[in-house]
Amino acid sequence: MVKRSRRMANSMNRNRRLLLLLCIFCVIALGLAHTCTAPEGNTSVDSKAKGMFPAFINFALRPLSRLSGCKAFRSVGRIFPNKFVQASSVRLRGGRDQPFSSLQASAAAATAAEPSMSTNPLVSLEMFPRYDLVSAEHVLPAMQQLIKDAEGSLEKLEAKLKENEYQMKCVEFLAEVEKLSDHVERSWGVVQHLKGVKDNEALRKSVEEAQPAVVQFNLKLMQNEALFNTFKAIKDSKEFSSLTPAQKRIVETSIRDAELSGVALKGEEKKRYNELQQELATLSTKFSNNVLDSTKAFSVRLEKKEDVAGLPASALALAAQSAKAKGDKEATPEEGPWVFTLDMPSYLAVQQHAKDRSLREKMYEQYITRASKEGLDNTPIINKILALRQETAKLLGKRHHADVSTASKMATYESAMKLLKDLRESSYSFAKKELQELQAFAKSQGFEGELMPWDTTYYAERQREALYSFNEEEVRPYFSLPRVLDGLFQLANRLFDIEVVPAEGNSAVWNKDVQLWQINRDGKVAAYFYLDPYSRPEEKRGGAWMDVCAGRSRVMSSEKDGVRLPIAHMVCNQSPPVGDKPSLMTFREVETLFHEFGHALQHMLTSENEGLVAGIRGVEWDAVETPSQFMENWCYDKATIDKLAVHYETGKKMPDELWQKIKAAKNFRSGSMMLRQLQFAVTDLELHSNFNPSAADQPGKTVHDLYREVAKTYQVTDPMPYDRFLCAFGHIFSGGYSAGYYSYKWAEVLSADCFGAFEEVGLENEAKVKETGRRFRDTILGLGGGREPLEVFKMFRGREPKPDALLRHSGLVAA
Repeated sequence: MVKRSRRMANSMNRNRRLLLLLCIFCVIALGLAHTCTAPEGNTSVDSKAKGMFPAFINFALRPLSRLSGCKAFRSVGRIFPNKFVQASSVRLRGGRDQPFSSLQASAAAATAAEPSMSTNPLVSLEMFPRYDLVSAEHVLPAMQQLIKDAEGSLEKLEAKLKENEYQMKCVEFLAEVEKLSDHVERSWGVVQHLKGVKDNEALRKSVEEAQPAVVQFNLKLMQNEALFNTFKAIKDSKEFSSLTPAQKRIVETSIRDAELSGVALKGEEKKRYNELQQELATLSTKFSNNVLDSTKAFSVRLEKKEDVAGLPASALALAAQSAKAKGDKEATPEEGPWVFTLDMPSYLAVQQHAKDRSLREKMYEQYITRASKEGLDNTPIINKILALRQETAKLLGKRHHADVSTASKMATYESAMKLLKDLRESSYSFAKKELQELQAFAKSQGFEGELMPWDTTYYAERQREALYSFNEEEVRPYFSLPRVLDGLFQLANRLFDIEVVPAEGNSAVWNKDVQLWQINRDGKVAAYFYLDPYSRPEEKRGGAWMDVCAGRSRVMSSEKDGVRLPIAHMVCNQSPPVGDKPSLMTFREVETLFHEFGHALQHMLTSENEGLVAGIRGVEWDAVETPSQFMENWCYDKATIDKLAVHYETGKKMPDELWQKIKAAKNFRSGSMMLRQLQFAVTDLELHSNFNPSAADQPGKTVHDLYREVAKTYQVTDPMPYDRFLCAFGHIFSGGYSAGYYSYKWAEVLSADCFGAFEEVGLENEAKVKETGRRFRDTILGLGGGREPLEVFKMFRGREPKPDALLRHSGLVAA
């Protein structure tokens, strides 16, 4: 108590001095006001899936990437993670129970008082990042300073370990390891997050300048022999048997990840390995930038009503809003003009509804050839990335990059390929029949000839309307974002006994539409998450994802017996509000929101206090999609739908007849959708195993040729000759899914089997649903990376996973 009083007195004296200095500064500033003006403000600079040593590695190796048009999440992976994709965490200032408002107030006051470099918002240690203050000019100096400080700490720890012959108590050692990279990781994560949601040229340049130093620092940690030797010493010690399961897993996976990161390489080999990582980081960033730039570069402006025939009112309203943004101030949904872009809400509406076949074809060709043309061509970048990954694999003694990738996953290269082939056998005949039925339907509507890609989506939508007597526009009014969120949060309360409420106070955010939410559990604050729901194609990447802002950690808590609370980012690209209407969502957008919330729940509801394996951190990549895909199933649960499907104007619930139609349409063309995902996954594995872009025995064979070859087996139609889908396949070339895209199907087996547990007890048996939900919370969501995913699954399900539920849920079981 005496020490605390002294600290308080010292703090008060310091505050008085700072206040005096502030007053002096204000007087000087007032005197200069007539000769200079301050700038108006600093410019603030954003799924389908995933380390003990620095979790920011893939932020260094890629721009925070999410596939356009796909829901996915980007965090998890290895603990020694040159494949870990976790977003940076930001240290909690006040610990577990301090109210949000007071935390923000104290953080703001501290920031205002700190001089020089400490006023850089990337250097400060606030609970919530100051997204409103971060600008491109902060990036390089902040990262240089943070890396310098971290390297100093690493040198001290390294000397201590060598002096003690690599002997240190595990708890003490793990704490030191976690502290080493936490601040660098958090700040770099802030930068990469902003690059995804508020991209601009200045920020891009700053990232390019800072990235090499971040990569180099990360390699120093991953390849540090003192740390590696200490992990091995702990593994071989008597202490190891007494460690907790989480601590054992940290030690074992850290050894594995260090070996996969080149710790055993010597001399020229290690030098070359590090050069490869730097070059891959640069290529990854360039790939992502090209996709974003090519997506933004195209738009089509239409003036005649006959040109937009068939397009629903919501699409016309969005197109008129885009036209206004591009200078047509008088544009209206009814009279135009209308501007359509390659951003998914705009592009998909045209493919589904535009009667003008030439418009559909034009936009399809532009979309499927993104980042494949002169000046923004990703093909040579793809070839270089594949060659460098293969060279890296050889340095590590692996057959190919697919072996490197799967070394830290549940599956092996062989078992992943087997699953994909087995699923193909179960779905191919269904897809073939679906195509025949669609061709016949199109013919009945007056279409002549063979269906082309820009016809398939259009006539599939007409077929679905005919079969199930509803369309997406009919359901939109029942899915306003506020009501959908309310229903989603009620489901979370029902299953997991948590409360989701708006966070107190005003958090600094990167866009006015961003919301901050708070998770309460057992009467206490348990976590927070940001929600950035709407599409902003001029600055925000496409797709949807969840990333980490702060991870749960005992070590990084500022209170002696506290824990740092987790904070998540949830980012979607759904239809924005138009005029005075709220965001009216398609059913697919509802599913996507549920998907990303599933990822966030695994991060936020973790019970693991070891920060190196808490939440999604350290979870095998091919298991991390389990909670997200599990949550999608609840979109077809009647009790859930009754809570969220309410007309935004009348307040009436969705008619049961309409709901039954939606449910009946769940597996519409599911065979075709299955094959599409299998084609992507097999192409990914083939590119990273059997394909060599520089092989002399493959003259003229390109990555696009391989893509078409795989399509012959995994599709029922051939791609167009100009198809350059791979040039925008960010999952595997600028994200963390290289030789890992199969993870979606691997995890889908797990997630469907998990939902099967609820079906078995009866979805209408409220007591059993709640009981099963609590068990899912305490195992799948709660244990994080602290145990192997198969062990966690068996703790929930009581057995190993089976694919039966996936095939049944997909309607791919023969009658």
